[in-house]
Amino acid sequence: MTTQDVANRFNELSQTNQWHIILDELYADDCESIEPAHSKGMQSVKGIDAIKQKGEMFNSMIAEMHGGFCTAPLVGGNFFSVGMGMDVTMKEGGRMNMEEICVYEVKDGEIVKEQFFY
Repeated sequence: MTTQDVANRFNELSQTNQWHIILDELYADDCESIEPAHSKGMQSVKGIDAIKQKGEMFNSMIAEMHGGFCTAPLVGGNFFSVGMGMDVTMKEGGRMNMEEICVYEVKDGEIVKEQFFY
């Protein structure tokens, strides 16, 4: 798959919150996830199992999801980016709106790196 193909499939699945399928179908086994240095609680990790575990940890901190969005991808070379946001009530910290830019690197038809900016 080309970067555009991966981005299109990512967009298709993200619109229906099928994040587990995105991870299983589009990510390389040795992919990397990079969080900003100022991130509270979320750490950068390497490997699909670690990325899945990080997602489960984040989900466990949420008391209630009120809404969210993921923009259509913008593709450039081997990268695509999306805007992402959610309105959540955290178990600690109350209700908040979160927004970020997510950048994905694609190699050999798979996502090999994701990096978040917020």
